[in-house]
Amino acid sequence: MRPLQGIKVVTLEQAIAAPFCTRQLADMGARVIKIERPGAGDFARGNDERVSGPSSHFVWTNRSKESITLDVKQSSALDIIHKLLADADVFVQNLAPGATQRLGLDFAALSARYPRLIVCDISGYGADGPMRDKKAYDLLI
Repeated sequence: MRPLQGIKVVTLEQAIAAPFCTRQLADMGARVIKIERPGAGDFARGNDERVSGPSSHFVWTNRSKESITLDVKQSSALDIIHKLLADADVFVQNLAPGATQRLGLDFAALSARYPRLIVCDISGYGADGPMRDKKAYDLLI
């Protein structure tokens, strides 16, 4: 039995910060369901063209996870996300600033609908302050 066995995490993530975070949760036994965009999925899948298949970076940060592709701009996809969140324990996201709010998946909306859900928003520069709307990447930080 691992420490987070029985915990369900739903995540909208890409690049490094959130994928590394949720990989740690998966390593500790959580069931992590990663939502990726249709087609290419997480752009990190193709970071290393020398390998046949997903990049080593992608494999390293996404091991032990389940993946589903959804076009989150479609209402039918949002319906699926809400079905996943209905019995989830944690929601993690590191999308561009304002993206989850536009989708109705921000903390205010989710905490009202799912009071027991832990919502983790990962951003480079925080929720307020002069740089809050800037996109971030690990090397910039």
